[in-house]
Amino acid sequence: MIKVRNLTKLYGTVKAIDNLNFDVKAGEIVGFLGPNGAGKTTTMRILTCFMPATSGDVQVAGFDVFENAYEVKKQIGYLPEVPPLYGEMTVRTYLTYVAKLKQVERSHISQAVNRVIERCHLAEVQNRITGHLSKGYRQRVGLAQALVHDPKLLILDEPTVGLDPKQIIEIRQLIRELSGDHTVLLSTHILPEVAQTCQRIIIINEGKIVAVDTYAELSQQLRKTDKIELHLQKMEGAISKLKAIPGVIEVSAIPNQEHALLVECQVDEAIRNKISKTVVEQNLGLLEMKVQTYSMEDVFLKLTTDEKGTAS
Repeated sequence: MIKVRNLTKLYGTVKAIDNLNFDVKAGEIVGFLGPNGAGKTTTMRILTCFMPATSGDVQVAGFDVFENAYEVKKQIGYLPEVPPLYGEMTVRTYLTYVAKLKQVERSHISQAVNRVIERCHLAEVQNRITGHLSKGYRQRVGLAQALVHDPKLLILDEPTVGLDPKQIIEIRQLIRELSGDHTVLLSTHILPEVAQTCQRIIIINEGKIVAVDTYAELSQQLRKTDKIELHLQKMEGAISKLKAIPGVIEVSAIPNQEHALLVECQVDEAIRNKISKTVVEQNLGLLEMKVQTYSMEDVFLKLTTDEKGTAS
């Protein structure tokens, strides 16, 4: 759906983006992450034909963004951070107006508006003035306007910023429901949102891509040791017995948790098996054993600070 090759954008002598290469497959939900000034907005502006690149090639749904901008725009639905609403219009009137702007066939406009009202759960507010809606409903209307012409690609910029927890869950669920029917490129600073919504992640820093993969794979690649939580019935002698296992680096009590230990060891499934076997053989009463993983925040910071990872 999206194919980016050697994409570069210069502002004078400053490189906003530097030789970007990535693909987004049809039907995927992909997170597009990076700190402020990393080049996310510039990249999205080029994808949406808002600005030209200095060099490189970009295709959306098979159309070149530089040579076929008109066709590309028909393939894209865009929701900016602040939804582009007309506060004096009702929801239905506004969506009808947008459908006309996006050149939905006149005979199909009513059907298209009904479709997005149903899909975005707007039926109960369809005759209300958009300026009187809650922020959550305004976000839904913004998503509906991006969908009204049934685009192949949705580009969403911070779709849940400023929403309350209930509204965030609703919008996330709505985005997940779009997967398969639409390709979604999601830019956000709310990192748990990416882990819960996106199938793959693209991380950009200082104008360059530093990682493209699933959250699980990035977490695995960045891990240098395993940290295993053990919850036991008996603690007597447990630390010394676990430290004696080859490959175990450190064993310590977990603060504020009774009968809980943190075991740091080399990344090796065989060592994890030895740990569980030792606990059982020593009759320590294994209640729970789980491997800690990198949080989305850990992955992001690891790849966008001076201590950069090597994931690709």
